[in-house]
Amino acid sequence: MSETLLMGAVAYDPKVVTIWDGFQEWFASRGLSFDYILYSNYERQVEGLFQGQFDVAWNSPLAWLQANAVADRTGRKARAIAMRDSDCDLTSVVVVRADSDIHSVEDLRGRTVAVGAKDSPQGTLIPLFHLDRHGLCPDKDFSVRRFDILVGKHGDHVGGERHAARALVAGEVDAACMIDANHWFFGKEGTLPSGETRILTQTDTYDHCNFTVLDSAPADRIARFTELLYSMDYEDPEVRPLLRLEGMKKWQPGRTAQYALLEDSLRRFGTIDAFVDRLSVESP
Repeated sequence: MSETLLMGAVAYDPKVVTIWDGFQEWFASRGLSFDYILYSNYERQVEGLFQGQFDVAWNSPLAWLQANAVADRTGRKARAIAMRDSDCDLTSVVVVRADSDIHSVEDLRGRTVAVGAKDSPQGTLIPLFHLDRHGLCPDKDFSVRRFDILVGKHGDHVGGERHAARALVAGEVDAACMIDANHWFFGKEGTLPSGETRILTQTDTYDHCNFTVLDSAPADRIARFTELLYSMDYEDPEVRPLLRLEGMKKWQPGRTAQYALLEDSLRRFGTIDAFVDRLSVESP
């Protein structure tokens, strides 16, 4: 049996190769043989986890819920062992133009709201659920314009949210949904020109990605992997470039309670049941 710890990740951006190559070298210098497999989408990655193709998954929040649901159905146990500090307590926002006559959620009734890809927790599922909880049902009380860019990557590529922001500025839609960090970034890069938009409403907090393992994962290697993650120091010039590429300063223990908002949104008007049902039957 190989003594190499294998990780599965999704190739949502070319930078992931730079990131995981850097991690591979850093882990090797500390005695942990590490390699990774890249998938084109999270559904394929979740399948690979249950088929034993690798030991630990770098999962989106939706992929975590998918994996956890399949584990429950098949008598397995899934654990979130680590996450970035930047994965915690995030929010999404609904943005309108600064000169808009929309000043409350109710004012969106009969209007058009742009969102990201249909499987994006931050750009679609959570903000639409937020509006629904405030009394406006998507596709009924207001129109939804979806930018289904690279479906399967769960919105990690940012593309759909940027398209939604551009549609707002162009006057093609009345509001746009995005994660709060992208709202800041779109302002910095000029996609949302300074002073031309404002936040209408903001969601409750939620968490993002985590490292997921099943009960069959090699305990000794997972323990060493986790130990090394926690030891990464942002002040270390060897480590800092990797952490910056991941948009973080430190790794911390995984937690799962903050996925409840996304889980509630899936229960309301999105579903993973078909995927979970199929994989539950196919899982060894």
